[in-house]
Amino acid sequence: MFSPLDQFETFSLIGFTAPIVGDFYISFTNIGLYSFLVLTIILGLHTLGNNNFALVPSSYSIALETLFATISTIVRNQIGETKEVYIPFIYSLFLFILISNLISNIPYNFAITSSIIVCLGLSVTIFIGVTLLAIVKHKITYFSFFLPQGTPGPLVPLLVLIELVSNLARSVSLGLRLFANLCAGHSLMAILSSFLFKMFSSSLLMSVVTLLPFTVFIGIIGLEVAVSFIQAYVFVLLVSSYIKDAEYLH
Repeated sequence: MFSPLDQFETFSLIGFTAPIVGDFYISFTNIGLYSFLVLTIILGLHTLGNNNFALVPSSYSIALETLFATISTIVRNQIGETKEVYIPFIYSLFLFILISNLISNIPYNFAITSSIIVCLGLSVTIFIGVTLLAIVKHKITYFSFFLPQGTPGPLVPLLVLIELVSNLARSVSLGLRLFANLCAGHSLMAILSSFLFKMFSSSLLMSVVTLLPFTVFIGIIGLEVAVSFIQAYVFVLLVSSYIKDAEYLH
């Protein structure tokens, strides 16, 4: 990368054309590379967290067990005490988003969760899955979700349209929230870092003066790390609430 803003660009690393399927172009992009990297880190952390039946757990094991307990609490509080079947999905989703967010904070790394393709891909896929879950579970009763009880007859078409648009907006808003927060934070850090670098390299006096705004910049970096955790938490919290709506239709 030649610019901090290159962290938002998707490009092909390896690609080839397959003439046998009509010159179909297949490529391995930086999104695929960083997705594989995130998967490797997650598997590595759980390998390190394996106690191998040891009586004294390691620090990795304690951290992962604490994280799992937190996700389990979210699922029980949001979806229900008897809905533990969703814990593996929510836990995996949280770790994927969290590790992706943290990796993107490293300078000149590709910000995978700042890619609109990844964020909307996650949100739309989850929305389709939750909708199919509700239809399979409630059959035709699911469509009563779009009509509030006691609605006057003349207002039925309008309210059904409003509820339908509101429900479809979830598939976009969930991913856009993650994309906008991560992209805005990284853009701010890229702009400030370029500005501070020019100030530090201008003169000795200016370098001393720049120490004050540099401390503010360090604080912003800490804030971005906190945002990485918060956005992962908010994402799985909203997904849990959507699953709850699919389970109970409210």
